[in-house]
Amino acid sequence: MTRLANAEQLNRLREALVGAVKPDMPYVSICAGTGCLACGCRPVVNQFKRLLAERGLEEKCLLKTTGCHGFCERGPVVVIHPQGIFYQQMKPADVEEVIEKTIEKGEIVRRLLYRHPQTGEEIVREEDVPFYKYQKRIVFADNGKLDPRDIEDYIRLGGYQALAKALFEMTPEEVIGAVKQSGLRGRGGAGFPTGMKWELCRKSPGDDKFIVCNADEGDPGAFMDRSVLEGNPHSVIEGMIIGGYAIGASEAYVYVRDEYPLAVENLAFAIEEAKKRGLLGRNLLGSGHTFNVKINRGGGAFVCGEETALIASLEGRVGEPRSRPPYPAVRGLWGRPTNVNNVETWANVPHIIRNGPDWFASIGTKNSKGTKIFSLVGKINNTGLVEVPMGIKLSDIIYDIGGGIPNEKKFKAVQTGGPSGGCIPAKMINLPIDYEELAAVDSIMGSGGLIVMDESTCMVDLARYFLEFLKEESCGKCVPCREGIDRSLEVLRRICAGGGTPDDIPLLQELATTIRDFSLCGLGQTAPNPLLSTIRHFRDEYEAHIKEKRCPAYVCKELISYYIDPDKCKACMICLRKCPAEAIAGGKHQIHVIDQEKCTKCGTCFEVCPSRFGAVRRLSGEPVPSPIPEEARIISQRG
Repeated sequence: MTRLANAEQLNRLREALVGAVKPDMPYVSICAGTGCLACGCRPVVNQFKRLLAERGLEEKCLLKTTGCHGFCERGPVVVIHPQGIFYQQMKPADVEEVIEKTIEKGEIVRRLLYRHPQTGEEIVREEDVPFYKYQKRIVFADNGKLDPRDIEDYIRLGGYQALAKALFEMTPEEVIGAVKQSGLRGRGGAGFPTGMKWELCRKSPGDDKFIVCNADEGDPGAFMDRSVLEGNPHSVIEGMIIGGYAIGASEAYVYVRDEYPLAVENLAFAIEEAKKRGLLGRNLLGSGHTFNVKINRGGGAFVCGEETALIASLEGRVGEPRSRPPYPAVRGLWGRPTNVNNVETWANVPHIIRNGPDWFASIGTKNSKGTKIFSLVGKINNTGLVEVPMGIKLSDIIYDIGGGIPNEKKFKAVQTGGPSGGCIPAKMINLPIDYEELAAVDSIMGSGGLIVMDESTCMVDLARYFLEFLKEESCGKCVPCREGIDRSLEVLRRICAGGGTPDDIPLLQELATTIRDFSLCGLGQTAPNPLLSTIRHFRDEYEAHIKEKRCPAYVCKELISYYIDPDKCKACMICLRKCPAEAIAGGKHQIHVIDQEKCTKCGTCFEVCPSRFGAVRRLSGEPVPSPIPEEARIISQRG
């Protein structure tokens, strides 16, 4: 591997790589991100390799394993280029047909195409699939085009051009000025202006300064940073080098969760490739600038996503936050000025330098520029990773990209920003998504989680769930967070169990306000968001639990019961056989009855009762009718 001694050699290499591409040559792009690996992409890759070799097609068809394409639930995802044919949920048994029909004859294997969930329309090209069609990809644009273990793929697509531009055409101050002008804000949660943070760190006195990439992605259901590191690690490395040049730092750390083995593996490989090419280490590209990147594997503590706790963990201490100021940009890692940004923020930097700050600033809203990657999960037809411009409406994400709510159920709410985010109700479905708009409704951007809920979600139980997570993940250092979350959780559990009182809602609001105003770090300060937002937008559900002892969504077990309607029971015995608690009595030609003392309220009977009968009823806030006497249970065989 030739070491690049200067920017001219980098440009010549890129031109050679671009020139070597045969536009009409077919190539197969197979997603090999964690999601598709879990769905079984590895056997598909191996089958392609074997059959292409057997048919002598290795020189005529390129096989490329890439990072995450985003449409995770449809994995394994395979795209045939140059046509861009999108095949989903492929199995090894499908490979031979794809080679014979699509690669050799140019025909479509229709059974592997994506079908629109509402219309049933078959969609051939990846770019026409609604999940992709309505996105605007910048950070994620190349994930399906390059092999994360091939630095030449990244260079061919323009990689490290921004670095060369920054090193040889811009001063550090000009780089910082470009980032400020672009309007880029930190994508890790708080949304602090990136350029301002860089400027503060550069101006802070000290000979040794550090760059830190926060890849400690702890929000349940969030996997944006993981997928960027897995699929395009060089974009993050390039952004960090540019940041180091601008700030005056020569050493960087990537703090990544230990639960992300593929991300760690691909990043480590990319670092070594960059070193061999002269893009890391001493005198990179002959600029005189030195920059090194090291990986630190975190232990899985949610609180280490907070920058001061992360720094403490890097130093080998307990991962606990400290009060600020001084901010890490002034006194951070080992007491030196330290700039901390998350994965997505760093990956945006090369695009800004290469395309110019005005280009980036033209995307998004007045105060929230660029795009944001969201993890779209929950009660939604299309789950996965989506990158959209700031300011996009919730409705566009949920219906145009997400394909709407499964099973024709009603959309109820969406939670943004992870466990410390807020819940936005259906009536606000046209809310633009940016930092200010979310803050106005007691929510946050966070790292980018979007959890969609339908009518079967209990908002009181949801608040309880997230507070349980936050209680377990609280570092316990400060009293407002440690004790406030615990007390709030006690009250929520009591409400969900039917023991709530009218004083509980004001008490929860008081506790939430105290936690928010007096907790030490940002994680504690945002912890009450699920509570405050659900009370604000779904107060009627709290009141139903407290006043009527009723769970409108039929979720809270202590407030629901199951009852078999004797007028509808057909004595089919399905619920009797399926009941795991053996709480149903009955037999052939005999009306079934649920023993309320044995019933664990698992809901199995309700789920398995044939819809054409509808004999099993859920009750909440109303008494269970007395069972009919055993001698009256005999019925003639019906239906």
